[in-house]
Amino acid sequence: MPEPLKNLLHEALLVDMADRIAANALSFDKTHFLKLASDGLEALELMERSALIRDALSATLPEDFIEAAAVLKASLPASGRPGLTGWMLLPVNQFIAARGLDHFELGLDLLKALTPHFTAEFGIRPFIHRDQQRALAIISAWVGDPDRHVRRLASEGTRPRLPWAMRLPQLVKDPTPILPILIALMDDPEDYVRRSVANSLNDIAKDHPDLVAAFIAGRIEGASAERRWLLKHASRTLLKKGHPQALANFGFGTAAALTCELRLLNGEVMFGEGLDFEIRLTNSGETTHSLMIDYAIHHVKADGSLSPKVFKCRTITLAPGQSHAIERRHAMRPITTRRYYPGEHRIAILVNGAESASKSFVLRMPSPDPA
Repeated sequence: MPEPLKNLLHEALLVDMADRIAANALSFDKTHFLKLASDGLEALELMERSALIRDALSATLPEDFIEAAAVLKASLPASGRPGLTGWMLLPVNQFIAARGLDHFELGLDLLKALTPHFTAEFGIRPFIHRDQQRALAIISAWVGDPDRHVRRLASEGTRPRLPWAMRLPQLVKDPTPILPILIALMDDPEDYVRRSVANSLNDIAKDHPDLVAAFIAGRIEGASAERRWLLKHASRTLLKKGHPQALANFGFGTAAALTCELRLLNGEVMFGEGLDFEIRLTNSGETTHSLMIDYAIHHVKADGSLSPKVFKCRTITLAPGQSHAIERRHAMRPITTRRYYPGEHRIAILVNGAESASKSFVLRMPSPDPA
């Protein structure tokens, strides 16, 4: 079993954290900090542990945020000197977000200094929520920073629907204020940064599909291989949903005179095993087609209804008269993000976003072990 995420914040880490802060603030009460930060720690999950440590920082750092910020900045690694780094900076993010909003520029500057040592994407979001225009004016200047972590923070921290973080409802409603940031970073030399831009655009596409499809249409002609990858990754939700403009952006048009056959090799699947199936595509027309082949598993829910989940399969080019066969196994095994129920499921083959063939299959659960 993997180590629980909550164990990323543990008592030995707190001791290191206290030592590194105390080296830059003689008045810092390590004993009191450790008592507060470890009280009930074992019973808490990751973000709850972080909040407990945040509160311990608030009780032991100087009450004046300007003084506290100076201590924290001095406690970051520099010139080979050890300092606050890694997961010990998660509660520092929360501390800055809680105490720094009335010192806007200073708080954001501290988060910028922190991000090369641990992401500050969680910390900057309350600043954006408090005063979006003011925050984005500061963050926009980071796109030219020499540090790749700072450039990525400009993109990742402004994502409207960043996982694990507070949502930014104004940007969910209207994402246009962050588009200049994404445009500036679209051709960044670091894949690390470009991937963040793609994820931000994919976030936006969930609420504004036509906007993102048009945005990509205007930037794909003559695109480098790196930019083309970014734009396609940004379109992944739109492509799975068969958005017409998104499909057209990558040359996946309506496939006329195409036949799609689906054959199930096992119509009943025992949970823990897999569904084996074969797809055969034939182009009986006179035009070559670029084909994006996906499949959707329509899972049975607790109430007996079906809920589809789309999975990527293959991209091919099919000349006139040509056929192509694909064999695939879809595992039906325990995962943390889905609960499976027995009953009649369905698999559908999607060609360029359109359902082209489907069949039902039955998922069975193993009998419980006898007592």
